[in-house]
Amino acid sequence: MIADNFLAGFDLSAVSKLHTFIPIDKFNEVDTMLIVRHVWAEFPHIRTYAPRINAETGNLESVAFASGTELTKTAWGIHEPAPDDIAADSDIDLVITPGLAFDTNMHRVGYGKGFYDRFLRNCRANCQKVGVSFFQPVERIDDIHDGDVQLDFCVTPAAVFAAAG
Repeated sequence: MIADNFLAGFDLSAVSKLHTFIPIDKFNEVDTMLIVRHVWAEFPHIRTYAPRINAETGNLESVAFASGTELTKTAWGIHEPAPDDIAADSDIDLVITPGLAFDTNMHRVGYGKGFYDRFLRNCRANCQKVGVSFFQPVERIDDIHDGDVQLDFCVTPAAVFAAAG
């Protein structure tokens, strides 16, 4: 239902580079591969990218991946693309980000390492930032700080939510 709501709620015709996380099984994350497979089949002009953490810088990189791309499993059990075809953060048109919780102002709670917040700060202003969650947004997340990046939308099984106000 999340994939259906995403695909019905966003016009992908102008998107050329889409970044999405590869779900981590042990965290029961939203299966973004349902969206990705649809994009590969219906929007062949879109290049898809997945995150990889650069061991030297500690930053999240957008690495190109397609149906045949080799994925490597990190020590933390995270699958990352193996090739080195990396897009600049500023070249990404739409980012799908994981989150444990979202609020009605589209602030998110992730896993606390700040990888996505640092990455999203480097994306251009008109990059669409979309969170996906199994849960409805809560009214307010209290522990927001200056380093947190507000999303534009959150997609749940029930609907697509935009920032309040």
